[in-house]
Amino acid sequence: MTKQNKTIYLIPVMLCFFCMGFVDLVGIASNYVKEDLALSDSVANVLPSLVFFWFLIFSVPTGMLMNKIGRKKTVLLSLVVTVVSLLLPLFGETFTLMLIAFSLLGIGNALMQTSLNPLVSTVMGGGNLAATLTFGQFIKAIASFSAPYLAMWGATLVIPEFGLNWRVLFGIFFVVGILSTVLLFVTPIEEPPIEGRPSTFVECFKLLGTPIVLLSFLGIMCHVGIDVGTNTTAPKILMERLGMTLNEAAFATSLYFIFRTLGCLTGSFFLRVLKMRTFFTISIAMMALSMCGLFVGTEQWMLYTAIALVGYGNSNVFSMCFATALESMPEKQNEVSGLMIMGLFGGTIFPLLMGFMSDAMGQAGAVLVMAVGVIYLSTYIKQLKTA
Repeated sequence: MTKQNKTIYLIPVMLCFFCMGFVDLVGIASNYVKEDLALSDSVANVLPSLVFFWFLIFSVPTGMLMNKIGRKKTVLLSLVVTVVSLLLPLFGETFTLMLIAFSLLGIGNALMQTSLNPLVSTVMGGGNLAATLTFGQFIKAIASFSAPYLAMWGATLVIPEFGLNWRVLFGIFFVVGILSTVLLFVTPIEEPPIEGRPSTFVECFKLLGTPIVLLSFLGIMCHVGIDVGTNTTAPKILMERLGMTLNEAAFATSLYFIFRTLGCLTGSFFLRVLKMRTFFTISIAMMALSMCGLFVGTEQWMLYTAIALVGYGNSNVFSMCFATALESMPEKQNEVSGLMIMGLFGGTIFPLLMGFMSDAMGQAGAVLVMAVGVIYLSTYIKQLKTA
């Protein structure tokens, strides 16, 4: 494939990364659903938890599916499921409808997370793969931090919302999803012959008997739990302590994703000039400071600083845990990779626990749950290489 063809073919692939970022709308969307339907925190947090539950079920089967139908078709399938999930909320806002929509969003994203990165590898043919994936994460982050603004603008009638209010967010992303699906469908991508066989659930779970794999798996669960937890809880903290409306507090989610994006962009540089253990330690220290600020903060500047710190600190934890696990077992990378993706299931466990804790003792209780994840990640530091 020529350099020019690679560039052209990467355009629809990068648009798919934008669609991958749709999953991060669950934080602000669950807050609006909670307000509109007068739900408790524990019930409202079922929505983001449900999205990430499907990573546990679909990660390894998606690897098997790719071996049967190819990477491009698997990504196309993920886009179709995602588009349907975005279409449903346009017809109403009942809790049942939202449960179905968020489930489909989670299933589509599980398919996409597992298949899109290998598709990038196919297009690039091994050239500049790391840089391309980093840029893809940057594109994904654009969708992540634009979602709260789109919902807020719809709710405050800043943009034409066609009677959908904040749910115009789903309509805008639906149009982008359709465009992405069509562009990828018409883009010819040659895939290499399929070799070997995909991992199975049994093979993946057996690897949990290897200490570094288990510890990395738990690290990724904590990373995703803190990510989804902050996404969901930050606006609630501002509303509880500063008396903000939901539309005003929605900025907290965007602030988190802005600093997470900055972390993704600068992390690749720092990982080249610093030892991985050193950079991981700095990241965890930022997250620990953030938890303190979110737990006791009552001033706007302190809470915004805490949100920014956890956004930047948590931005590269996944890649460092993932790389450590893969390098520990180079002969089992497929199995380890599938297992690490299943670790995104942490996005289910944390919000559920945070919902129960916040119902019991306010948003400080939700912060305590995330703090447990930070404490675990601090114990993971000694697993990282010092060279």
